[in-house]
Amino acid sequence: MEILRNFKRRKLRSALTISGILIGILALTTMGAMAEHVNALLDGGVKYYSSSIQVSTASDSSPLLATSTGAQLEAIAGVAAAYPGIGLQADSSSQGISFGPSKQVVTWDPGVERYSTLAMPLASGRVLADSDRGVVVVGSNVARDWNLRVGGSVDLPKKPKDAPASFVNHAFTVVGILKPTLTAPDQFLYVSLPDSQMLLGDTLSPALKGKLDPTTLAQGFSVYAAKGSSMDTLDAIARRISKEVPGVKASLPSQIVSSFKSGSLIFSAITTGAALLALVIGGLSVINTMLMAVSERVREIGLKKAVGAKTHHILREFMAESVVIGLIGGLVGYGLGLVLTTVFNALLGPGNELFLVTPALTGLAIGFAVCLGAIAGVIPAWRASRMDPVAALRAQ
Repeated sequence: MEILRNFKRRKLRSALTISGILIGILALTTMGAMAEHVNALLDGGVKYYSSSIQVSTASDSSPLLATSTGAQLEAIAGVAAAYPGIGLQADSSSQGISFGPSKQVVTWDPGVERYSTLAMPLASGRVLADSDRGVVVVGSNVARDWNLRVGGSVDLPKKPKDAPASFVNHAFTVVGILKPTLTAPDQFLYVSLPDSQMLLGDTLSPALKGKLDPTTLAQGFSVYAAKGSSMDTLDAIARRISKEVPGVKASLPSQIVSSFKSGSLIFSAITTGAALLALVIGGLSVINTMLMAVSERVREIGLKKAVGAKTHHILREFMAESVVIGLIGGLVGYGLGLVLTTVFNALLGPGNELFLVTPALTGLAIGFAVCLGAIAGVIPAWRASRMDPVAALRAQ
């Protein structure tokens, strides 16, 4: 109660001090939420590409590979499995700003759970079997945005309003819905290889449709080694693939992972910058307020020490005041940041969210505010606790 009475003595000054911390924590919350969202996407990329090797055509004239290339890939030393893959736009009518991957129809790797470190657990339904045709497993964002349920139906790809007369799509039954991963699979619709080849065939130009058999084609391969293989092992396998298999090139997993981690460092630096902003703005305001409070309450401090208050009592009193200032500013700043990020995400629309407020960010924001108040209050509290009671009582 005494702390609150002390705040009421100088209401405007206390409000301005709390506002200083509030601004810093607001910046920390919003910038941190942006970094958390991007880092979640990047982390998914790191997990996937650190356990797989992406193989594509080495030809500049053709983006497609023969599925028979898979046998050549699996003959390379160290390769445990090679799965052909196709990725196609699921909804070409989507417009506006997007801060994540677009919705895509992707070939399901039947052995992904045996090799990949990126977990894709089911929320309901089942995964695809090799014999499945005309069925799809959808990511959490797709299920939410298109209001899909297990047993329901979806036409792929989605027909845009300005679709030409030659536009073709097919009905698929939803057999599974993935749990949210906060990564790219949330935006994917997984179908079997024959179904993805069928959809690929629909996208071929009339001149190619008569010359190419889509059931023998793939856009690339995901190649896996034994689960738990090191990055050096995967890089070595990738080099062997590029050297020994004609017409293909294998990306080095270490280079892809490094690019993801570089992006993560950039956005982590944003959070650090916001924290430094909170330190400078909030810390100086707390120090200034508490020093002025000490100078205004010299006689009060002297009286307390004269009637028996010890140094640690005075120290604890002023430290408590600065901590409460930090806590109030932190709670209000975090609350405003939470409201702001929620509103922006709602305006951007489902699937285009820019901010992600996590429990870790919540603890960081409020904990940082409390620690900031405590640290900023050390000098004023120490100065007050070291006052000579006689000199303090004589002060005017």
